[in-house]
Amino acid sequence: MNRTLNYQITDKNDQISIRDFLQKKGYSRHIRTWIKQHPDSLVLNGTPVLSYVELHPGDLLTVSLKEEESSEKILPTPMPLHIVYEDEDILIINKEADTPVHPSIGNYENTLANGVAWYYASQNKSFVFRCINRLDRDTTGLLILAKNMLSGALLSQQMKRREIHRTYLSIVEGKVPAEGIISAPIARTCDSLIERRVDWENGDHAVTHYKCLSTLPHIPEDLTSEFPPQGISLVQLQLETGRTHQIRVHMSHLGHPLVGDTLYNPSTRLMKRQALHSYSLEFVHPVTGKEMYFTAPLPPDMSLFFPANST
Repeated sequence: MNRTLNYQITDKNDQISIRDFLQKKGYSRHIRTWIKQHPDSLVLNGTPVLSYVELHPGDLLTVSLKEEESSEKILPTPMPLHIVYEDEDILIINKEADTPVHPSIGNYENTLANGVAWYYASQNKSFVFRCINRLDRDTTGLLILAKNMLSGALLSQQMKRREIHRTYLSIVEGKVPAEGIISAPIARTCDSLIERRVDWENGDHAVTHYKCLSTLPHIPEDLTSEFPPQGISLVQLQLETGRTHQIRVHMSHLGHPLVGDTLYNPSTRLMKRQALHSYSLEFVHPVTGKEMYFTAPLPPDMSLFFPANST
């Protein structure tokens, strides 16, 4: 994917080198090295320049980031994509259930990455797959993809600084308290490569904020016999940290495991997947600096139980 950026230089950046200017703009060391290896990527007032050249008020600096090769080992595969938003720098997708994000053993052609590769290949555009926030295979909802190396670097920095605010919705067993904070360290279960657990001695710091949105939901007649006697709740969750399976482990630890989560709640039968949905994303656009906010309504298999909260 190619991206061209123009910068009008002001008094604020008088007599600093292009290299230092780009560093201030968030260009990572990797990108600055790439620019150094591609001298034609920098043009100052219509003339190609090197990064040591000084800038002056009134200058027009043009940076061209060109990626002619797509991600290796990602086979373009046609599949429906629910695109919420797209511009030159980011792509926001509402992911369906039963969709892995990245190719892995046994999942070479059925992932979101394959579908995105097809989407851009059909436009004759190269695309390097850069997914900023990750979701489990059966977790639905919003994902951010960076379309070029700069937006990828800047969004990754935001993610590390916890500046990308994510809100999840989940259906759990039992009547959950009005709101609360779960602070419990998480570690890998000793005999499993996948499963996690609360481990007060060896776990990594993990904090989840929760708020109960609704209880006593609509119960479909055909599921009455499968309904947990303690009922279910719709919960809003926000992550202060980002540990693997954090919401699933923390809610199970609280005594309110996710409906459909066969790994941490094997007795559940109401759903065929864990009832977890990435509902909203709030962040600053990596290039324009504009405040961005996106939501995705509950998917049908969750809104079936809470129709009043489906939008």
